[in-house]
Amino acid sequence: MKITSFDPMILTAHPEETVALFETLGFERRHTKREFGVYKTTFIRMGLGEFRVNIVDAPSLEQDRVYVHINVDDFQEGYDFLISKGFRSAIGDELSSDASSVGTSLISPSGFTITLGQHIRK
Repeated sequence: MKITSFDPMILTAHPEETVALFETLGFERRHTKREFGVYKTTFIRMGLGEFRVNIVDAPSLEQDRVYVHINVDDFQEGYDFLISKGFRSAIGDELSSDASSVGTSLISPSGFTITLGQHIRK
């Protein structure tokens, strides 16, 4: 398994304010996915040079959460590896997927969350 990207993911009930904050720091929107995944949310990827941050619209949250977002070249291998280390799915057996990616959120034994994904390139 090769890690292809590693960056923070901010889940927030205030995505536009969070995007505006990162824009003032020089980040630019790279792409936006709407109605993505199990919760049909909006996912905004931003970048500044080699740095990336993902901002997810999570309207039901009272407080922002930060996850580690890891993309790999082989989703199943990455998933199996993390499960073997004691991680468990945060959203049941269902995966978030669309034409360009597949992913899920996994919780570590100590409680931090990794969102694991794979970009599907055709």
